[in-house]
Parts: sequence; structure tokens; C-alpha cells
Amino acid sequence: MVTINVAVLLTVVVIWRLRRRTEARSRFDEKTTVVIVLTLGVLIAPTPAGQGILNVLGQITSGVTQASR
Repeated sequence: MVTINVAVLLTVVVIWRLRRRTEARSRFDEKTTVVIVLTLGVLIAPTPAGQGILNVLGQITSGVTQASR
């Protein structure tokens, strides 16, 4: 039995969609990509990988904020 992780499947879809030429995208295409990316974010967020990404982004943000003072 083969199981497909939805987050992995969405990651493949996002990469496939972003590889297409920019000029060929319609507004609907862009909105669809945004919805898919947001859904992927919601699926990844509660996982350990998502928490790690959140921590790294938080450290980068705090470093940039302190550097700008």
C-alpha cells in the first residue's frame, strides 16, 4: 500500500507551478498558486520541520530588527 503525504504532494505542485514562465500566468493562476502555498503552510506549521522554520525566521527577523536600530 502506498501512502502519499499531502504536504509532499503540495510541495511538488508548488515547485511545478513556480517553474512555469512568469509571462504565461493569469491572475487566476497566481491566486491558485497562493492558495496552494497557504494550504501547504498550514499543513507544515504543526510539524517539527515547520517549527524549525518558524524558529529560524524568528531569529532572522530579530537580527534584522536589532541591526536596524
